Amino acid sequence: MKYINQIGISAAFLLVFSQCGPANTTSKSTENSAPEKESLKIVSIGGTLSEVVCALGSCDQIIAADKTSTRPKSLQDLPSVGYRTGIKAEGVVSLDADIVLAEEDHINAEVVTQLQATALPVHTFKHELNVASTKKIITDIGKIINKEQEAKQLVLTLEQDLNLLDSMIGKTSTKPRVLFVYARGLGSLSICGKNTFAEELIKMAGAQFAVDEVFDYKPLTPEALVAANPDYILFFDSGLESLGGVEGALQIQGLMQTTAGEKKQVLAMDGLWLSGFGPGVGKAAIQLATSIHPELAAHNVAQSN
Repeated sequence: MKYINQIGISAAFLLVFSQCGPANTTSKSTENSAPEKESLKIVSIGGTLSEVVCALGSCDQIIAADKTSTRPKSLQDLPSVGYRTGIKAEGVVSLDADIVLAEEDHINAEVVTQLQATALPVHTFKHELNVASTKKIITDIGKIINKEQEAKQLVLTLEQDLNLLDSMIGKTSTKPRVLFVYARGLGSLSICGKNTFAEELIKMAGAQFAVDEVFDYKPLTPEALVAANPDYILFFDSGLESLGGVEGALQIQGLMQTTAGEKKQVLAMDGLWLSGFGPGVGKAAIQLATSIHPELAAHNVAQSN
């Protein structure tokens, strides 16, 4: 992505800033209304929101996005507003967008307040990592960008994916133990425990979550890895790459003392596809299910690019 140069803003603009944060709701709009245009210029902050806009057929309306907006890959060629705490109101305002869509945990509340003080319509979303939240975000964005019919169809497609997933899981006879590890090289390894995307998606895929006693993110130790004894170990694509691929991952201390290590059952999936709970979450779960249940290979309909 190309970075946006931060520009100065007027003293008058600075004076209207306040310290209030966005409401703790699934979606919230400012009092400013989006202009009635057939094609709105959108700044999208949050990879899942960007993915939804594109799935609704409006990818060409996104004029800039944040660094988490990686799917589809064409978004990475757009100007970037930055990453989370690095996103500044001045840079967003300078883009002359019609609306801003933002996930609450992808932008500072202070910046949202600054944007709300302008005439720029801002819509914030609290994205919970479950399918119900995904459906609501799709529906809400459809209303905001005048794609309500497309949103209904996208929700229907998601429901069809989930029905197929349920049917596939019903044909399995095992529940392999799966452990997700967040990796940034061998020196930076963390277990993703309960209350993370990993727990939800692994269970959706018909697997047993390997670390029910671990909450949130904890450093990976050899002892914890051996105790978890996963049948499969799962990474983001970028995480596995940081380790040097499968052979590099097998050098993680303790892994060869697990079933996953002994059988070299090391998996990797696109980060946003796996963790974002976007419109493709059903297909992502199908892809994972197919990888850990070999008997389901014939049913693999997941698309991951």
